Amino acid sequence: MRGISIGFVMPSPRISVLALLLAGVIAAVPAAAQSVRILVQNSPLAGFQFHDGKQLWQEMKVGDALDLAREADNPHDANAVRVHWRGRMLGYLPRAENRTVAAEMDRGTRVEARVAHLREHRNPWKRIGIDILIVP
Repeated sequence: MRGISIGFVMPSPRISVLALLLAGVIAAVPAAAQSVRILVQNSPLAGFQFHDGKQLWQEMKVGDALDLAREADNPHDANAVRVHWRGRMLGYLPRAENRTVAAEMDRGTRVEARVAHLREHRNPWKRIGIDILIVP
């Protein structure tokens, strides 16, 4: 059985208190409904042109799972969150949008990601969109 995604994106790219409260409410739901995921952020992929995205472009599909990895020791951004697809690095969550996701990951919150859109575009920031979901 596939999980349920509740899709709402807050006006701010940060995980909101409302989303976290909703996660608490959903946690009280019976175990059969515990496969709920809450969409809390949609971001572009930063660094597409510097990593493996160009080589993997033809294989990727909208909805594909992405792996997020904290990179707290990154010398340029203490909130860095790497984005991987099938074990290959695609880039990062944008610095302007990674702070709250990094904090939630550091707290142990289960955070997932998926490919939201794929667009042929000259601007690498507009090629891949990422949905960020929390799992209560």
